[in-house]
Amino acid sequence: MTPEQVAAASKPAVLALGEAYTRCPITLRRARLLGISGWAFYITGRAGALGDVRAETVAAALGFVAPDAVADGWDAAARTVRPSEVAAASLAECCRWGEDILADLPRVDRLAVLVERAVAAADASGMPLFAAWRAMPSEAGTSGARAAAGLRLLREHFTGAHLVAVRAAGMTPLEAVLAGPEGESGAMACGWSPPYPPVGPLVRRRLWAEAVTNRLAAPAFTALGPADGAELVELLTAAQAHAQGR
Repeated sequence: MTPEQVAAASKPAVLALGEAYTRCPITLRRARLLGISGWAFYITGRAGALGDVRAETVAAALGFVAPDAVADGWDAAARTVRPSEVAAASLAECCRWGEDILADLPRVDRLAVLVERAVAAADASGMPLFAAWRAMPSEAGTSGARAAAGLRLLREHFTGAHLVAVRAAGMTPLEAVLAGPEGESGAMACGWSPPYPPVGPLVRRRLWAEAVTNRLAAPAFTALGPADGAELVELLTAAQAHAQGR
């Protein structure tokens, strides 16, 4: 497999597994222990690696979430706890989820190694959120925790690459969400309010952006080579099925 083929084939599983822990009831309980809402925990848990920045900066880094919705979560959390503390708690929950869900996955140790190699080789240019997370120390010790933490990082890499590709395609983040598989429901989930622009003219641009996303993410998988890249896709497919069955 070429690096672009590995990127395209691995993307669905990475996107799903990299955020699966955020929907775990135990993760949501952690938000309540911090005294913030689940939404505030999600926004600040993702962007807290950037440090004490303004909500406008967070919205620019996240891209696909409406700025007003970002501000609601970010500012609400900031009144109670520092962003870096929420980020650390989010990472801890990610590792905990990996230990709980992925620990008994066959060859999870190999999955962790391949994911970590891809993360280390990834080009962070134009992807501040991915760069900030990669620079954060991780206390992941078990293979399951390491795999989960690495998948979270790869997800931020894919998301950052897609944001760059969408802007290069001449689309706004809202237009990209609307042209995606979830359409208006996806836009609402990301905090965008109607009325929405027509989707028809956007579909071709979004398909182009998806191809560019794979091209931008490909350097992360160049370090693996064809055989290890194919193995990573195989392990990710198995991991996604394993997680869905739990």
